[in-house]
Amino acid sequence: MTEILSPPPVTRADHVISIRNLSKSFGQLEVLKDISLDVDAGEVVCVIGPSGSGKSTLLRCVNLLETPTSGQIFVGTDEVTDPDVEIDLVRRGIGMVFQSFNLFPHLTVLQNLTVTQRKVLKRSKSESVAVARRNLDRVGMSHKEDAYPAQLSGGQQQRVAIARALSKDPTLMLFDEPTSALDPELVGDVLAVMKSLAADGMTMLVVTHEMAFAREVADRVVFMDGGYIVEQGAPGDVIGQPKEERTRSFLHRVLNPLVIETDELDG
Repeated sequence: MTEILSPPPVTRADHVISIRNLSKSFGQLEVLKDISLDVDAGEVVCVIGPSGSGKSTLLRCVNLLETPTSGQIFVGTDEVTDPDVEIDLVRRGIGMVFQSFNLFPHLTVLQNLTVTQRKVLKRSKSESVAVARRNLDRVGMSHKEDAYPAQLSGGQQQRVAIARALSKDPTLMLFDEPTSALDPELVGDVLAVMKSLAADGMTMLVVTHEMAFAREVADRVVFMDGGYIVEQGAPGDVIGQPKEERTRSFLHRVLNPLVIETDELDG
């Protein structure tokens, strides 16, 4: 009789991010409620949902910018929720891009990209400059290396911020609504850079309100509301044919804003 072997157990090391039963409270306000989520190598996961649903807090918990109330988070084999974790070492493998650009205003574009490399990664000046220039070219900003942030548009500043994050050679990129502070005509250039990163196989967890980007680029879309993951799956399923009424209601308002506004005015 042939012995039937069980498949090997899945371990946290099989995922770039592994979140288990994560909760986060600010005082009496519970912002995240029993969240479990995995992100695999090369996967692009977009998190969508209304304001206040916990999306950004979830992202910030991954690299411990917010300390979880309970639960576990692994980045690769490192448990970032372990009190003894060397979080600065873990963060070296994580690039994060925020809503605001967070560039040093007194430094040039090139200096913004080299300062962390030299101080944190201990790279030489020549190596940090070479890495910086390679990543500025990657985001189409080589021609602005001597400019200061105030001389750049919002979209240009965000592309520099992405290049700065890439200069750490991360295995994981976190994006917290990277286009929300931009004028509509500047959004496209930033999304194009993010699409190219996805095409290159970068693992990405993206909080976004750009539904077209999520539908086109994401391997998986996660819809959050009220601190819970309500629904997740392929973009065509979650955005195109959502199962949950709350997801349908949110997407109806997001994808048809002019119709909603007209209906409310008529009412």
